[in-house]
Amino acid sequence: MTDSGTRLSNVDADRIKALVRTRLLRDARGELDRMGGPARRLRVRQEVVTVLREERAILPVGLMTEVVNQVSDEVVGLGPIERLLKDPEVSEVMVNGADDVYVERKGQIEKVEGLLFEGEEQVLHLIERIVSPLGLRVDESSPYVDARLPDGSRVNAIIRPLSLCGPVVTVRKFSLRPLGPDELVRLGTVTEPMMEFLAASVRARTNIIVSGGTGTGKTTLLGALASFIPRQERLITIEDAAELRLPQPHVVSLEARPPNVEGMGEVTVRALVRNALRMRPDRIVVGEVRGGEALDMLQAMNTGHEGSMSTAHANSPRDLLTRLETMALMSDVDLPMSHVRDQIASALDLVAHMTRLPDGRRTVARISAVEGIRRGEVVVDDVFVWKRTPQPGFAATAKLAAMLTLLEERDERVNPRVFRGVQARGTAAGNGSAKPNGNKAGVPPVQAVPLCLTSSPPDEADRFHWPGSFRRLGTILD
Repeated sequence: MTDSGTRLSNVDADRIKALVRTRLLRDARGELDRMGGPARRLRVRQEVVTVLREERAILPVGLMTEVVNQVSDEVVGLGPIERLLKDPEVSEVMVNGADDVYVERKGQIEKVEGLLFEGEEQVLHLIERIVSPLGLRVDESSPYVDARLPDGSRVNAIIRPLSLCGPVVTVRKFSLRPLGPDELVRLGTVTEPMMEFLAASVRARTNIIVSGGTGTGKTTLLGALASFIPRQERLITIEDAAELRLPQPHVVSLEARPPNVEGMGEVTVRALVRNALRMRPDRIVVGEVRGGEALDMLQAMNTGHEGSMSTAHANSPRDLLTRLETMALMSDVDLPMSHVRDQIASALDLVAHMTRLPDGRRTVARISAVEGIRRGEVVVDDVFVWKRTPQPGFAATAKLAAMLTLLEERDERVNPRVFRGVQARGTAAGNGSAKPNGNKAGVPPVQAVPLCLTSSPPDEADRFHWPGSFRRLGTILD
């Protein structure tokens, strides 16, 4: 074999890739940033051909394409994780240093094999590519940052010395197509009766907060509920990172802004909530309350902006009320605890609590109604709950919320059979047996739970009563 043949058979693809990447970063970085995808890859391919000619080497066609794609992703994309972000089954990407990458796929976390960064410098380059266009920075003086990709995906990055395993990047992908109410029912996140009740509550302008832990689907459910808002209303959405995409024609989206590299120019969610009150909203939808803006949100709900919605982190509906008290006290307004509780009790109507099941599915664990103040405490009664035993599934409770009277006053009547746990699709009512309805396997059934019905004649069987107080009515009944 000739020396030339030996040279051709021992081409170091990694070395070629490193040479091409260095040249492009040095000479053509700005040019590539302005190009579209096809033109960018053509430019990278030309540079690869030039380097191969200078090195007097060739690459097989398949390896040539791989080098072009990898260099293009690293120079103007997000490097090794670019292909993960393009995978429709991946919802989150977690980079724990240069050689440890995980993804969340279909609700389960799994390690990515064979996907390694060349070193911490490549991870730092990835972080720089994300934050630089936003006017942000990550260095020893500011070792962590929250950012958003152009497609709306949320990014958190943290580096040494705070991170002991090297630079860590967490990317929560932005869904190109939000899940609607029907899809949430199909996936088993909620049942059709539960969604019917929530839809009626939204149309009746009740105030709703979706609670749950990180990654339980709070924003997804919030977007699905917001789709029931009448199209003629003016909506103001306020988010840290814009994720909500609502179908109504009259939507004004506001997004908070972090401080720039000089520490100036920050615009908080709380400032946007206050500003939204001057924008003539019919409803205000806050992506998440996590601080003093909770008080402004509660006051908006109590001052003519009924039907507003938000999300918040909490372990249960009861814990949510405690967190709202804490967040309201974080504001610059000095209020007694009793006044804060009065604000919460009069503002909130419903809490939909999300959770993640062991198999990775997200589900609405509870739908609870806020029933007012009793003995100095805010009263919360469950309307629907997820029961793990004796058979996993959703169940309607024996307590009907006083809010049902409010729904009726606003011309949103809910069939009481909904609260008997009757499935809306193909289920026989009144005989306690559910016929096959064609739903996919794995969708949890609704468990029938008898209600506290009045001893009325048979023709009045659909009448019902509930214990507790009737809020917003002229009389108080217990």
